[in-house]
Amino acid sequence: MAVKKTAMLFPGQGSQFVGMGRDLIERFPAAAELYRQADEILHMKFSRLCFEGDPDVLTETRNAQPAILLHSVAAARILREEAGIEPAIAAGHSLGEYSALACAGALDPLDALRIVRRRGELMFEAGLRQPGTMAAIIGLEREVVDQVCAEAAAGGRTVVTANINAPGQIVVSGHIEAVEDAMRIAEAKGATKVVRLNVSGAFHSPLVEPAQKELVEYIRSFPVQETAVGVVCNADARIVRTAAEIVDALSRQLTSPVLWSDSMTVLADRWDGEIMEVGPGRVLAGLMKRIRRDRPVAAVGTAEQVAAAIEAVTVA
Repeated sequence: MAVKKTAMLFPGQGSQFVGMGRDLIERFPAAAELYRQADEILHMKFSRLCFEGDPDVLTETRNAQPAILLHSVAAARILREEAGIEPAIAAGHSLGEYSALACAGALDPLDALRIVRRRGELMFEAGLRQPGTMAAIIGLEREVVDQVCAEAAAGGRTVVTANINAPGQIVVSGHIEAVEDAMRIAEAKGATKVVRLNVSGAFHSPLVEPAQKELVEYIRSFPVQETAVGVVCNADARIVRTAAEIVDALSRQLTSPVLWSDSMTVLADRWDGEIMEVGPGRVLAGLMKRIRRDRPVAAVGTAEQVAAAIEAVTVA
């Protein structure tokens, strides 16, 4: 089978939905086997939660993260096994970085599933110990949002820029009152829209540092392989390949801002071919329109979309 190289993007938390992955297992045996293994590893009927569970339970951080990774890895595995479609370069948004590393061969997919399950648990626990939240600010550039955070962080409170998703689309994270103040200040400075996010903690901020420390210890208990596939890491928009580089990037990821806009600029400059968003939804495809409109992203997450991608290769 000939190999087709493409760039692959992997979505992060928020892309989950009840029913995710069901059509993949009904059509592709490779996906069914992966979901069966996930049920064994997580010691629960995790597939049932994904396919027909309570939306509120699926949205819990400890469940949403492995659910999204599982869906993404299943779709990528089908693409590889059915049509030889493999990543030439990859990136994932926050949680999605683990999907990218698994599909690049740096992490065993089932090890990645274990890691993100623990990641979700630690992030939830960090939110209980140090309550916080996040908010999206639309219509302001990063320099202005940085000023907003500086003004809202009075009195020893924490609020920082957490996600630079695209020009004019930035997320802040920190103590609840500080984030609420940041939202008001941002509106006063001309933000076109400000939305508090439904999250259980102040992710990608100093408030989750205890979770980050425990997570790194857990990651180090699994083998990490060097990969020929460059993965653009969230923490500094740098391409990593060696095991040391990968562990270092992950050791900083949870408390560092997600430099998604910069990461997509790096990826688009390094790769001039097709780009796929592999996994549930098309959030990253939408962001790319704001970052590099000249680089369209194909959503490949449903069974129909996966089958179409396979057919496009096999009939070429």
